[in-house]
Amino acid sequence: MASSAELATMLGVSPVGRAREIRRVSGIEDADAETLVFATDQATLYRALQSEAGLILANAALRDAESVPAGGENARVLWVPDARYAFARAAQRITPLLHDGGVHPSATLGEGVRLGVGTRVGPGVVIGDGVVIGDDCSIGARVVIHSQTEIGRRVVVQAGAVLGSTGFGYVRDPETGEYLGFPQQGRLVIEGDVEIGANTTVDRGALGETRIGRGSKLDNLVHVGHNVRIGRNVIIAAQTGISGSSVVEDGAVVAGQVGIAEHVTIGPGVILGAKCGVPTGKKIHGPGEVFWGIPARPIRQYLRDLARLRRT
Repeated sequence: MASSAELATMLGVSPVGRAREIRRVSGIEDADAETLVFATDQATLYRALQSEAGLILANAALRDAESVPAGGENARVLWVPDARYAFARAAQRITPLLHDGGVHPSATLGEGVRLGVGTRVGPGVVIGDGVVIGDDCSIGARVVIHSQTEIGRRVVVQAGAVLGSTGFGYVRDPETGEYLGFPQQGRLVIEGDVEIGANTTVDRGALGETRIGRGSKLDNLVHVGHNVRIGRNVIIAAQTGISGSSVVEDGAVVAGQVGIAEHVTIGPGVILGAKCGVPTGKKIHGPGEVFWGIPARPIRQYLRDLARLRRT
């Protein structure tokens, strides 16, 4: 719960109207006098103003729209630069995702494990020797965290994820064709505020480290190979696979079912469209530019190639 004045202060805008208590967030259809909603376009703002919502977050660009009344109902609106983002921030203040720290009785912890204050370890979790987990983390049911793993503060790991497992690295005997496992004795470092989805797997480094940067979010069913480096605030959607020794730099967006081969570099802010493939050793750069197809190429080029193919 938070007052409208508290929310305004937190969001860096001026309070409006009389103070009121906001107890929950919701969609416009389910709003009542204790509810916060948001609007990013004029039609949605009009619907919000017709609802019973106690407080409305709206994009400041809509403030001078003709459909917005000058007073009265307008007194429920907080004008913010980005209503969707502000709504997410406010939701954490109104209904924080609190959990009691502690270890479920069915969890198994190895020797020398260190857990931060407020960290919760769920049922069936297995944590290897010497693992370090920071404050206020949430480790979901049946997560497995192998030795040589270090996890920062406020990290969320959903059910069934496997962290720090042995990487898929082999050396082939040139005479017999048999494969011999290459040493996988590195470590895994997960920085603070990372979220890892259900049944996602992240391998440890072979001789060095695998690292996931602060604030990055991995969806369900993502695989990250050994020695991969993922930068800060990277988004990776479901069923993506990243092969060993590749780099995904800060702010990149990787859509679902993308395949990234080994020793690839994805530059800062690059957007990889769904199901595209990046071949071994490729370097892709262009902040904000969308790449698509197999092999991945700028979307304009991909669409031109597709049009030519249809004409053949």
